[in-house]
Amino acid sequence: MKLAEVLDELDMSRAAFYRMRARGKAPKCIKLPNGHLRFRRSDFDAWLDSHEEPTH
Repeated sequence: MKLAEVLDELDMSRAAFYRMRARGKAPKCIKLPNGHLRFRRSDFDAWLDSHEEPTH
């Protein structure tokens, strides 16, 4: 997935995402030689699942 797709799914700005990434709280990503970020769908989905609030 491209960063724009991740930002769209999270409804998050690029700046907010990079702040989250700097704190080590963002989903696992791959940094390409050109500096662009890519995300595996499986890693992104696992990250989302890990942030799901428990049901009571």
